Amino acid sequence: MAASELSARCCIAGGGPAGMMLGFLLARAGIDVLVLEKHADFLRDFRGDTIHPSTLEIMHELGLLQDFLARPHQEVRTLGAQIGKTFLEVADFRHLPTRCRFIAFMPQWDFLDFIAEHARRLPCFRLLMQAEATELIEDGDRVVGLRARTPQGTLTVKAGLVVGADGRHSTVRAGAGLASVELGAPMDVLWMRLSRRPGDPEQTLGRIDAGRILVMLNREDYWQCALVIEKGGFETIRRSGLSAFREEIVRLAPYLGDRVAELRDWEEIKLLTVAVDRLARWYRPGLLCIGDAAHAMSPIGGVGINLAVQDAVAAARILAPALHAGAPDLRILRQVQRRREFPTRATQRLQLFIQNRGIRRVLGSRRTPGLALPLRLLRRWPVLRRIPARLIGLGFRPEHVSERAGR
Repeated sequence: MAASELSARCCIAGGGPAGMMLGFLLARAGIDVLVLEKHADFLRDFRGDTIHPSTLEIMHELGLLQDFLARPHQEVRTLGAQIGKTFLEVADFRHLPTRCRFIAFMPQWDFLDFIAEHARRLPCFRLLMQAEATELIEDGDRVVGLRARTPQGTLTVKAGLVVGADGRHSTVRAGAGLASVELGAPMDVLWMRLSRRPGDPEQTLGRIDAGRILVMLNREDYWQCALVIEKGGFETIRRSGLSAFREEIVRLAPYLGDRVAELRDWEEIKLLTVAVDRLARWYRPGLLCIGDAAHAMSPIGGVGINLAVQDAVAAARILAPALHAGAPDLRILRQVQRRREFPTRATQRLQLFIQNRGIRRVLGSRRTPGLALPLRLLRRWPVLRRIPARLIGLGFRPEHVSERAGR
């Protein structure tokens, strides 16, 4: 599209889980919506691939679950951890009060392609790729649109509402001058993939030993691996050399010894700098932030994509009537934050507890950790494994496409 100026009732910056789901739901409600995505496609590796039961329930409410699950995915009904020589099952999703009592592992690009495919069938939906939001357009204190960089030049979009869903490094958030509360994280994560062989364990699990944590996600023909390291420790690891890094992986998962050579150079190891923060205020006149643009989550529990989807569902339900009538006022935008702030704060508080009481101690120790009291309780009374399953699988205050669906 070569147009230098467009207009929409709602313009969403960012085609990630929050932006695509919000765009789809608003268009489904008959709102003229334009989504801008800065990349040419959705193919970014090592993004959140966990589709939790709460998100699968939304797909059911939309009548899309059967088609969605027809796409290649893996279903995980329990999560476990190898702590030293002790294996422990920590979460059991098989008792959740949902239709899908499992986590679905699906590449994020497949999830986004699926939403985009169904959204494009709606007359009110437009998706513009290779369009990166660069600055906001303001009229006094009110945001009335934005400018975006495209291959054809600068695009100007006038909109009744601009939504920042452009991730933790949000241009929209920065341009709006919205202040964030930095909560901190003691770790970073190194992502990589290694082939999976017959005889490997079936279960998706974490491996915890002295000074290191390795999370391994079963993707059928390969393992998606995440090595948790101390904050800012990547350069020290690089200086030690790739051979030492491979040995570290083998120490945590010895059966990978015959394939760590697949890590041929550092380009195959991606650094995720972990940050946990949230905006003090998610909105200003004419503008709203959701998803990672409003609250960056720790990778603990893989809940980030699902919180983003929950934000989008709540925002669509609250915003749609106001957008039909015109531009939402501050009262409406405040309702979105009030609806989603409690689950955001509660989830981050839980993540910070795990980070500071568990992960920090493991990364700072040279000894194999013992089982903490909560883990000993999970081992003794299996019924307790339903609690972490509910916190991970459904979270705090799961959203529904309509208020009636949540009753």
